[in-house]
Amino acid sequence: MESKEAFNYKNIKSFEDACKHLGIEPVLPDVSSLPEDMRKPVIANYKLLIVYKAINNGWKPDWTNSNQHKFYPWFSLSSGSGLSVHVFVYAYSVSDVGSRLCTDSSEKAMYIGEMFENEYTDCFCYPAIK
Repeated sequence: MESKEAFNYKNIKSFEDACKHLGIEPVLPDVSSLPEDMRKPVIANYKLLIVYKAINNGWKPDWTNSNQHKFYPWFSLSSGSGLSVHVFVYAYSVSDVGSRLCTDSSEKAMYIGEMFENEYTDCFCYPAIK
């Protein structure tokens, strides 16, 4: 039996790494028909969706199960230092963030928040703090 290396989510350090893990081409969506000020946030959101899918490695949130905790980064904006990342656990069957942008552990959520801070900034804050 062939030995398989265990999946390590910390090997995903970029959108391209996430695409490679998922076996898809790292092609960004065509946003040319959108107003220019909406393009960067849409692309950033797409990148985050791909990153979460890769890091979750098959895990999917069950929003009907309040016993299944869902974790996502929580950001605060402080003057002069940009975004600060924290982790928030959501254990209910409703969400105040995109349901695909969560994971099954606080460690993964913190990792994504820190490693992909630029994508979150582009998604949530563009162009306010850039």
